[in-house]
Amino acid sequence: MYYVNHEQIDLRLNFLPVVVSALRELERKESGFTMLDHFAQERALHLAIEAVTDVGSYMIDAFIMRDPSSYEDILSILQDEKVYTDEVYHTLTALVKLRRPLVQEFFEWERVGKHELLKELPDALEDFADSVRSYLEKEKA
Repeated sequence: MYYVNHEQIDLRLNFLPVVVSALRELERKESGFTMLDHFAQERALHLAIEAVTDVGSYMIDAFIMRDPSSYEDILSILQDEKVYTDEVYHTLTALVKLRRPLVQEFFEWERVGKHELLKELPDALEDFADSVRSYLEKEKA
C-alpha cells in the first residue's frame, strides 16, 4: 500500500448524503416531473457517478490494484477486492453505465418520469460509503 488520500475520499463520501437526500426527494415526488425535476434527477445521478468513480480511483491507486480500463471496470476491481456486496456492485454498475448518456449524449436523454434507479440507488450509495469506510479501516491494520 502506498498513500491513501483520505481527505479526498472523505470529501466525496461526506457529500453522498446530499445526493442521497436529493434522490429520495425526487423519488417521493407523486405527480409528473417538470423539466426542472428532470434536470435535478440528471444532475443527482451524475454527481453520484462522479463521487463513486472518484472514490474507486483513489482506492485503486492507494492499494495498487490493477489499472481499470473503463468506469465500469473501477467498480469491478473494487468488487474483486470485496469492498462491497454484489447487490451494491450491480446497482452502482447500472448507475455508472449512465455516465456516457448523461455527459456526452444529454441531448438524447429521455426525460420521461423517474429513472428506475431512484428506488434502489440511495440505499446503495449509503452502503457503498459504509463499505468503503470499513474496508479502509480494515486495511489500516
